[in-house]
Amino acid sequence: MTKKKADTAPDAARDLLARHGGRRFHTILADPPWQFQNRTGKMAPEHKRLSRYGTMNLDEIMTLPVEQLTADTAHLYLWVPNALLPEGIKVLEAWGFQYKSNIVWHKVRKDGGPDGRGVGFYFRNVTELVLFGVRGKNARTLAPGRRQVNFLATQKREHSRKPDEFYDIVESCSLGPYLELFARGPRDGWEVWGNQADEYYPTWPTYSNHSQVERGSSEGPGPVIGVAAMPATD
Repeated sequence: MTKKKADTAPDAARDLLARHGGRRFHTILADPPWQFQNRTGKMAPEHKRLSRYGTMNLDEIMTLPVEQLTADTAHLYLWVPNALLPEGIKVLEAWGFQYKSNIVWHKVRKDGGPDGRGVGFYFRNVTELVLFGVRGKNARTLAPGRRQVNFLATQKREHSRKPDEFYDIVESCSLGPYLELFARGPRDGWEVWGNQADEYYPTWPTYSNHSQVERGSSEGPGPVIGVAAMPATD
């Protein structure tokens, strides 16, 4: 492991704590920039077209200090590709959560049929998973969550962007304050962290530099986005 690679996780951890340390969030949504590799340790052929996007390896994602930002009672929504389900469980547990359920996103065309543009070595993937984990006592979803089905069918957006409708599910099923990790942009009522968020960008080398996107100055903390804070019930 090169020094640059070894420094990635500490830099990301420092940036996350610098921006959001001292806060405790009841709900965390994360869409990590997963690396796709085959058994030889090389990038799987079907994922080579995605190589221009910045990624983090499993250890880098697992060592993020998410637990330090989490309330005693909390929910985690973790996006994970089908091929990386075992890795997703490891991340969920490393961040201090217990796996409870999942939500399936079915990517459809305008006519409602399956969007077959997805990648996959064994099957053409038209779904993506959200792992749902909990932490602490009395961590059930809110009343709307007990009526919410664990299935969402919407059109696919630009690369890596997840459906806006999913935020409505999270906000109706889980308490704030809310934090989104690896965010693609700002959202009212949420605090966000990620190098594609419109309002600010992290400064750690690998993730931000590998994005290959022109950025302005990344120094200094970004603005605080208002949160809908609600106390957890014990």
